[in-house]
Amino acid sequence: MLTIGVAIDVPEPFGSVLQQARVAAGDPLAKAIPPHVTLLPPTVVSGPESMEFEAHCERVAAAYRPFELELHGTGTFRPVSPVVFVALAQGAEQCSALERAVRAGPVERLLDFPYHPHVTIAHHLPEEALAAAECSLADFRAAFTVSAFHLYHHGADEIWRPVVAFELGARVPR
Repeated sequence: MLTIGVAIDVPEPFGSVLQQARVAAGDPLAKAIPPHVTLLPPTVVSGPESMEFEAHCERVAAAYRPFELELHGTGTFRPVSPVVFVALAQGAEQCSALERAVRAGPVERLLDFPYHPHVTIAHHLPEEALAAAECSLADFRAAFTVSAFHLYHHGADEIWRPVVAFELGARVPR
């Protein structure tokens, strides 16, 4: 069995800024999870399911075009969930459409909460740390073109690593 996830990576130089903010907040997962917008949360699959899912993701990516994503400011899911995040000012609709398409494939994953695209910067920390993280990036702004999303594998060392990039708008071999 394998634990996978699908996400849009936050590119440099923005990714490092967000990862350092997560480190500064004291989030123990800061170095294990690269900054990203989730399309499929952690999901356990078998080897054959994983291969079928990769083909599905390739088809999904081919059906969508690159789009602009803008991050601006912070938000939180408190009190429902102890999460602080950087918010999407542009690109949320495209992320939501990709998320629905990715989850409509051969791997089923029910969500714990309704989908809300974001980039987590603090998770499961004391209230003071969450509040400080929220303030620290309140004026953060970044914009970039999303041209791909990635399949991640969760390693035995607890690190999430991208293993396959799915280029948006790419031709799918028959």
